[in-house]
Amino acid sequence: MSAVVDDVSAQAEPGGLGGAVKRPGVAGRLFRNPMGTASVLLLAVIVLSAVLAGVLAPHDPARATDNVLTGPTALNLLGTDSNGRDILSRLLFGARGTLMSAAIAAVVAILIGLPAGLLAGYYGKWFDGLSSWATNILMALPGMIVLLAVRAAVGPNIYLTMVIFGVLMSPGFFRLVRTATQSVRNELYVDAARVAGLSDLSIMGRHILGVVRAPVIIQAAMVSGIAISFQSSLEFLGLGDPSAATWGVMVNDGFRNIYRQPLALLWPTLAISLTIGSFVLLANALRDALEDHVNVKEKTSASRRPATVAAVPATVAAEPVDAHLCEVRDLRIEYPQPGGERKTVVDGASWYVDRDEVLGIVGESGSGKSQTAFAVLGLLPDNALVTSGQILFEGKRTIDTASRRIDQSALTGLRGRRISYIPQEPMSNLDPSFTIGSQLVRPMTRILGISKSEAVTKALDLLSAVGIPNPKRTFSAYPHQVSGGMAQRVLIAGAISCDPDLIIADEPTTALDVTVQAEVLDVIRDLQTELHQGIILVTHNFGVVADICDRVAVMQNGRIVEQGDVRTILRHPAHEYTQMLLQSMLVGKPPLTRLMSDSATGGMK
Repeated sequence: MSAVVDDVSAQAEPGGLGGAVKRPGVAGRLFRNPMGTASVLLLAVIVLSAVLAGVLAPHDPARATDNVLTGPTALNLLGTDSNGRDILSRLLFGARGTLMSAAIAAVVAILIGLPAGLLAGYYGKWFDGLSSWATNILMALPGMIVLLAVRAAVGPNIYLTMVIFGVLMSPGFFRLVRTATQSVRNELYVDAARVAGLSDLSIMGRHILGVVRAPVIIQAAMVSGIAISFQSSLEFLGLGDPSAATWGVMVNDGFRNIYRQPLALLWPTLAISLTIGSFVLLANALRDALEDHVNVKEKTSASRRPATVAAVPATVAAEPVDAHLCEVRDLRIEYPQPGGERKTVVDGASWYVDRDEVLGIVGESGSGKSQTAFAVLGLLPDNALVTSGQILFEGKRTIDTASRRIDQSALTGLRGRRISYIPQEPMSNLDPSFTIGSQLVRPMTRILGISKSEAVTKALDLLSAVGIPNPKRTFSAYPHQVSGGMAQRVLIAGAISCDPDLIIADEPTTALDVTVQAEVLDVIRDLQTELHQGIILVTHNFGVVADICDRVAVMQNGRIVEQGDVRTILRHPAHEYTQMLLQSMLVGKPPLTRLMSDSATGGMK
């Protein structure tokens, strides 16, 4: 019934799945834009003319005749230059060198700037500083002087000149990509991908590259246009090979004879202008198509451990027989503050959770409960310091005792495989650039090592298991096409997709209304009972704790002030903070006031 209600609500919404209309892809939107269509057709004509120059050219572009600086005739459709060479033939062959020069400059700039910007924006630290320093050095160099020096050293080699030009233009790509990467690297869906077990390379290629592609396309068009202009300028100044059939050489020849035959200058300048304009128009049309593609979305059992799964480093102590599934011992987390001071956000927290058990960590905002959960996941910020304590998974440490930081090497073999995560903001944790199905399938193929068809089958089964009435339709939908309750169910399906032993649910029902909240809690509890997993539920709501948890740990100001069996804590809270939380939740609500004392002072029966 809950799933049906949720599905009906999704169909009733204007952006809901039931009313979704299949929209054209990027290519379809590109060609629906007159600017995009015109630029594509014009560039296609220019490229084909260059490729087929040997077939289309009526004359040998290097053959000189006595017909010097003639206008258009039947023999020479666009006239001849100062050496009697056919202008049309030279235009066709000149397109090859011009387009190749633009391609070389753009490719070199992208190959240097794109990966460097991704790495600097994603990791930061020393690589960011070093690459930014190198970028500043390149930007400080006078480009024209450098290219003139290269020309003087190696001669009129235009392709080598364009390679150097691409290197000089790479800082533009670097800065664009670095800034865009920094803006999305802390997005929740990137954290969700990290928790799902995807490698940094996969996250950058799948989730971040899609964000930076639009500015990269615009920058590539600009670099291509500038490269064409720069090449033509060098050749116009007489620094190219005067015997070569290039547009720049033709502009030079036409300018020297502008008073004798003005049309000789018109044709190459027109070709250069049309090519550069086409690049710019195409880039803008592609950007609009790509951004529209993203903005539309934003609106709205195999072996548990395959042989290929990476193991926790052998240096970690062997698992004790009586080890808890996950245990935190005397954990203390601090953050450096201006002036050299440190702020303590978790202060000596200790708790554990076993299989077939739901542990609730409850407290007000700022109590440290989410920081503790993120420490288990290894998602604390880089400046977080674990100054004392241990985190153990089946008895194995996940804290580097030397640096007092989370041991990411140990957690690499656990995240996604053994530990999964259900976040509190379903829409922010689903990448709007991909369908729901692709976001479920990718972790399974990578972590479980199963085929894509097997992963698709399992994903559909999981969507059905979490109460989605039409799994195939949801599988093919984008995040904006489902309601909040359905999106949360999708995240639950993703959390259990790789058969984890421990699930950490951080306020999984906060963004949902009361009815859907109860349905999602039922799904979590049913799956936990069926799959025999341990669950850590982080919440500020004692009602949620009472509904689903077996044990509870109460946090205040980074400390565990009370923990124990849920029934015992609810009926006989020992700490005044626990009493206050219960009183704020229960007083004035008739179905639950039986738990309160007759005097309503905070004591419990």
